[in-house]
Amino acid sequence: MASMRSIKRRRESVQSTQQITKAMKLVSTVKLQRAKQRAEQSKSYFHNMYSTVKAILARAGSIRHPYLEKGKSTKKAIIMITSNRGLAGGYNSNVIKLVTRSGELKKEDCVIYAVGKKGKDALKKAGYEVAKDYSDAIEEPIYVDAMNIVKDVLADFEADKVGEIFLAYTGFKNTVSHEPTLLQLLPVDLESSGIDMDDDGQPDDKLLMNFEMNETDAISMLIPKYMTSIVFGAMIEAVASENGARMQAMDSATSNAEDMISALSLQYNRARQSSITQELTEIIAGADAIG
Repeated sequence: MASMRSIKRRRESVQSTQQITKAMKLVSTVKLQRAKQRAEQSKSYFHNMYSTVKAILARAGSIRHPYLEKGKSTKKAIIMITSNRGLAGGYNSNVIKLVTRSGELKKEDCVIYAVGKKGKDALKKAGYEVAKDYSDAIEEPIYVDAMNIVKDVLADFEADKVGEIFLAYTGFKNTVSHEPTLLQLLPVDLESSGIDMDDDGQPDDKLLMNFEMNETDAISMLIPKYMTSIVFGAMIEAVASENGARMQAMDSATSNAEDMISALSLQYNRARQSSITQELTEIIAGADAIG
């Protein structure tokens, strides 16, 4: 049995850890309330933007534009959103696994545009090519950050450095439910637009989209705005998911610490009782010997 001193030291150590996890839970709870409100307010807009643009392009007919065709390069750009800090349960590891275990994303074909140090460090260690690091942007996401990210990725797409663009992030459903998500941004996946297409790739209902300006100019203006909106929405949802995951992780850690403290207190009391019993036995034995 461990000594009373070692048990007491371990219990005090666990109590100190519990105070830290309690504080971190409170901080995450406060941050979550603000991030949750922001995510819920913007969620409908960004998700409808994604489906609306796909529906527009599905009805646009046979438009020839670089943004609507797969690039010459076999490289796939992945805008991956994680956090800069750990202690958030499986939040970061789930997004990393989404990329590393995806059947369509091979390591040698991937180019990572990292938003968050945890994802960048993990994939760089695993041998992935990290083209750009935008980790500072995830601290307090603003629209300009998303614009800069999309500008860099589209520039590489236009220069044929990458042929496809994907987005990996954690979607926010509610406080306890967060879903790792992989979206294909370019070329736009028209098959999942919800519009029935014929064998020639045209909408069955024949209601084509008409553009008031030149259709090429319209697509050149629409796609960057569409991508920026989706990336910005993903960053907002990712922040809410991160704080929700951290709050749950710290709550579990606090509960586990409480269980450990109870077990160590019981162990300490048993050791103390055993020590007292041993001392009494020695005193009685000494008294009998004298008598």
